[in-house]
Amino acid sequence: MFSHRYRYLFIVLLSLYTFMNTVLCSVYYYFKIDIEWYYALLTILTVTFLTWEGNRMIKPWFKKKFLTPKTKIRFLGFFFLAGNIVAVIAACIAVFLFGSIIHEYTWEQNLNPLKLNIIYGSLINLFLHLLNAILFFFREYRRHWKEAEELRQSSTQAQIQLVKSQINPHFLFNNLNVLSGMVIKDNPEANQFIEEFSKVYRYILNNQEKEIVELRSELEFIQPYIFLLQKRFDNGLTVKVNIPDHYKSWHIVPAALQMLIENAIKHNVVSRSKPLHIDIYTNGNQTLVIKNNLQPRMMVEASTRIGLQNIRKRYELISGRDVIVKKTDQEFEVVLPLLQLN
Repeated sequence: MFSHRYRYLFIVLLSLYTFMNTVLCSVYYYFKIDIEWYYALLTILTVTFLTWEGNRMIKPWFKKKFLTPKTKIRFLGFFFLAGNIVAVIAACIAVFLFGSIIHEYTWEQNLNPLKLNIIYGSLINLFLHLLNAILFFFREYRRHWKEAEELRQSSTQAQIQLVKSQINPHFLFNNLNVLSGMVIKDNPEANQFIEEFSKVYRYILNNQEKEIVELRSELEFIQPYIFLLQKRFDNGLTVKVNIPDHYKSWHIVPAALQMLIENAIKHNVVSRSKPLHIDIYTNGNQTLVIKNNLQPRMMVEASTRIGLQNIRKRYELISGRDVIVKKTDQEFEVVLPLLQLN
């Protein structure tokens, strides 16, 4: 505060304001101080200047000597007391200069001006130190807030990376099994399967560091992914995508569609006799719907729904928005918020 680049402007304005108040209150008349107005103004300006600059000069020493994370109040207290001494010295210098040297006043004539300037110097020192304390604690608050925000962001990034890491192994395991079967059977589509598989996995690798991606990119990734699924399930699975172009510039979390499709396949019967139908579409209120017919698979263990939990967690960490899940006897529906970059 004392080293502010506009401090000299503040000193002049503060001195003018004080002088105007002394004139309005007839201070010089009541205390019988015989001094020209310009010398009176210069006296106030000198006290203000010396008090401010004196505090500025001693602050580094007090900061080095007393300021630690546990002694902030003690530092401000000692600094304020030292500032009072500076203010008294400034008042004595001003009165000696304009009273004794310029006007050659006696001690009795200088006594009232000295008292008034000491009072003024002490008050101006109190005012300046109050401002300094406010700015000091405000800077401390901003520093702590910044550290807390950086810690929160680091924690968020770590959690996002943790839930992302759960996507790849499941996907890799399923498709390597399919590829293995195709190679054993000498299937001519094995090469195309490898190409589409590499596209999907390249997308996951390229976007695993991102928190959100364009819906357009996600839809482009879904096409080769659907190809892989159709090789696994043939006519037992149909996936329909109906997204208007103006929504494709919106954003979702990476691989969310892949995880939800995989989740539907994991928990439902997928066969030619009981095909699984998955519809992906927007419903007009800035959300994306992923819906499938419900034909639960018999499972020995209860589902943990870890894929859906991952998506919910990622949306919560990134945007604070919730993923809506609806379930009836016939259908299972997940509604993802579409996000816009600020």
